[in-house]
Amino acid sequence: MTQTVQLPLWLFVLIVLFAAVTALSHFLLPSVRWFFRRRFERAVTRLNTRLKRPIQPFKLARRHDMIQRLIYDPEVSREIAVYARENHVPENVAFQKAQEYAREIVPSFSAFAYFSFAMRVAKLLASSVYRIRTADSNDVIFASIPADATPVFVMNHRSNMDYVLVTYLASKTSTLSYAVGEWARVWPLSSLIRLWGAYFIRRRSRGGLYRKVLSRYVQMATNGGDTQAFYPEGGLSLTGKLQPPKVGLLSYLVDGFDPKGERDIVFIPVAINYDRVLEDRVLMAAHARGDRRFGARISVIVAFILRKFWERLRGHDTRFGTAAVAFGDPVSMRAYGTVDDVETLSKALMERIEKVMPVLGVPLVSAVLLADGPLNVMELEAAVAKLIAQMPRQNITFDFQKTGAEVSRACRHMQQHGMIEKADGKWVISRGEEGAAEFYANSIAHFLPDGAQTVNPDTPVREDPADAAGARDFSATAGS
Repeated sequence: MTQTVQLPLWLFVLIVLFAAVTALSHFLLPSVRWFFRRRFERAVTRLNTRLKRPIQPFKLARRHDMIQRLIYDPEVSREIAVYARENHVPENVAFQKAQEYAREIVPSFSAFAYFSFAMRVAKLLASSVYRIRTADSNDVIFASIPADATPVFVMNHRSNMDYVLVTYLASKTSTLSYAVGEWARVWPLSSLIRLWGAYFIRRRSRGGLYRKVLSRYVQMATNGGDTQAFYPEGGLSLTGKLQPPKVGLLSYLVDGFDPKGERDIVFIPVAINYDRVLEDRVLMAAHARGDRRFGARISVIVAFILRKFWERLRGHDTRFGTAAVAFGDPVSMRAYGTVDDVETLSKALMERIEKVMPVLGVPLVSAVLLADGPLNVMELEAAVAKLIAQMPRQNITFDFQKTGAEVSRACRHMQQHGMIEKADGKWVISRGEEGAAEFYANSIAHFLPDGAQTVNPDTPVREDPADAAGARDFSATAGS
């Protein structure tokens, strides 16, 4: 027992490493995990006191536990058996397929990553690119949602900045879980998105097993009180107009809703509009080709963001006009009653989005120049004022008593964008830019009076104090 044993150095190092790993996993790591878990729980408790809607336990559950709960769900188990039978494979193979889908869908939310990193980036990016205006009624509408209900933001999709904008605006009230398409499944963006609580979906998947795993996750998250956000249009608008809604995610929510359950679902229509959509040229080019292939490279996008940050640090105003967000009247599933046709509900939500669509300077000037241009400054201001008088006052995002200042600002942005130019003292749409003008005018086309709606949808294609003082329903929140 006391004899000396000689070992090669490499073997001795290996034994020591194995011993160290065993000691860590059995003695030290559990205590360390417990220590950090306690600190994390205390931090979340403090954070929840500042949020109008506290982070729900479902969102804080470990990702591994959520995946296990999902793949062993009775409905998923039945679909696994159906998949195995229809595809002539053993059930354990079908089970592994379901597990693969679950791992792909389920996020790994981190409160630290969400509030310490994502929110700061969202605020910096949003306020660097736009002046941000929100309707005064937004806070009132959100505060009216019962505490035991799950809010679901239903939004039109104009730009990828929608994610940044709404996430930032909602950061003081709650966390959001987005349904994110396959475009974001690239490293390291995919890892960050998972940490921020978003979940990935395959928009073109038609497999019954995948749809069941996805639907059950969405239903579990909603029943767990996790605030959701999705785009019923299913993708970015290529024409500037609202697109016909799709019913995929909405049907999952409706199917999983129990009218007698403890938790209601409240849909909040959200209308978003911009003076400039960053991807407008890409979207119009895709529409002209008749496809949805977007040619923007990630390197170009990153270079653009870095350039704007640098200009901002040097004191330049890098913003592209205004971005506005307005909430429509909520729809309670419990009050709505039985949903016989999901498409009818989807169209009703889209109509509420259309009803509260913010009216901005660039869309107004675009509509006027398309109908009556060329116009000199006085004529343009008069035509815009006349058009504003025929629109719902609560949708105007600026002080309509100072229309001239807003028209001047819109013209400056459009000129910088190459959309309009001055010829013989009159503003005129630049040659070949008619499609771009229609793209922006289309966002408010449903407000245009009969006879003035010359826009063809099938053509390819916190604010400054001085401005905020007279705004009717819109108030400044950022970007001043």
